[in-house]
Amino acid sequence: MNRGDIIELTITDFAFGGKGIAKVPTDQGDYIVFVENAFPGQKVKAKVDTKRKRHAECKLVEVLERSPDEILLPYQEISGAPYIFVPIEVQEKIKKETSLDLYRKLANISDIKDKFDEFISSPLHFNYRNKMEYSFSSIEHDLETNEEKDEAFALGFKRRGTWWKVESLNKESGLFDQQWENELFKIRKFLQKTGLPAWHPPKKTGFFRHIVVRKSFFEDKLLINLVTSSEEIERFDIKAFSTFLQEILGERLAGFQHTINDNVADRAKIENGENAMIFGKEKIIEDLLGLKFEISMESFFQTNPSCAELLYMKALDYVFEDNDLENKVVMDLFCGTGTIGQILSKRSKNTEIIGVDIVEEAIADAKKNALRNGIEGVKFYAADVGKFLKEYPNFVGKIGTIILDPPRAGIAPKTLQKVIDLGADRMVYISCNPATQARDAELLIKAGYELDKIALADQFPHTSHVEAIAKFVKVKS
Repeated sequence: MNRGDIIELTITDFAFGGKGIAKVPTDQGDYIVFVENAFPGQKVKAKVDTKRKRHAECKLVEVLERSPDEILLPYQEISGAPYIFVPIEVQEKIKKETSLDLYRKLANISDIKDKFDEFISSPLHFNYRNKMEYSFSSIEHDLETNEEKDEAFALGFKRRGTWWKVESLNKESGLFDQQWENELFKIRKFLQKTGLPAWHPPKKTGFFRHIVVRKSFFEDKLLINLVTSSEEIERFDIKAFSTFLQEILGERLAGFQHTINDNVADRAKIENGENAMIFGKEKIIEDLLGLKFEISMESFFQTNPSCAELLYMKALDYVFEDNDLENKVVMDLFCGTGTIGQILSKRSKNTEIIGVDIVEEAIADAKKNALRNGIEGVKFYAADVGKFLKEYPNFVGKIGTIILDPPRAGIAPKTLQKVIDLGADRMVYISCNPATQARDAELLIKAGYELDKIALADQFPHTSHVEAIAKFVKVKS
């Protein structure tokens, strides 16, 4: 077995992070092979990515035989939803078991099951996402022949394990808006008839690059952004395409915009190019626990809003449990667009809330949304959390409760120490990566905090991702 080899394996177990486990018999005992996005019971074809003395890491290439647990559904399987055919109760059971095991191993919390509160299931198991990005490519992986086709016109998602070829989406994936995805093949045919080519990733040439769609569940409307290059743009009738979208979607089309992006990097972000509104408005409105949020194509917002509501409610339960917040200060660190701080302010009007996040665009959105919702008790700062705490030492000893919602990498040790130095009685830590939360939990415990409760939330059904909400209370100086 060498790096780059394609091998066939039978998956027998599962590890946190969506890694199937296979065991290869050798003279020295079983050699462990981890296969990303594989599931117990499957027979798979995998590519060796890294090889170590006692284990190897592989990328999933193809599922040759399904697991007995899987049930085929009327969706097109995509790489972004590897467990779409695994019953949701089986997914949740494995997510719970593998996540809690991390806290035993990484944070030495032997009684983690006693501290476990609940597993929050997503209210929507299908069609739950409010944003999706589709790629064009002139290199297509044909799902019928299982072969690669050049000089094609594909629109859908990247083939698993590749960056250059796309599998055209011919029916809904089960993750995003049903109507939109079932009409996508018509959009592909319309654009193909223009005679302009899809993007060729290796050559970095072509015209059509991406379509990005945002959805408001509150308004039941879609915001669409077509990303193209400027290559032969004079041949493209953008108004005709806008009319075609209006005919397909009717009143559900909130707005259509066009981004011209000649950056060779394979990204659809608007700041990489020139953007123009072609039809309608550039923002949609979403409702979260009674608050209204204005969302543009580039806004920072929870991908699964119905589950985000339950996650925030659980976090606020941990904030308020046996905790008088009247005339107190709560610090919301890594606050993003400040959603949880605004909800907290609405629930406890005499509490001062300080929100800090390094992303300036997110803080700008937070301020706008707070103004829109008539919330005055939150102050937002665009700053690195560690630098902010260093620049404002006057907060030490004055913060009773801290809410943490860091990125997947967790909190840098020096920054976490500054957070600890604030001396808060309680920390409510929301994490999109239980592995880094478990690592940080060990430092918090050494600093005199105790993990009081922990809950898990299934924000992304049919993927390996799970979020954790933990309540830490200070037990000693």
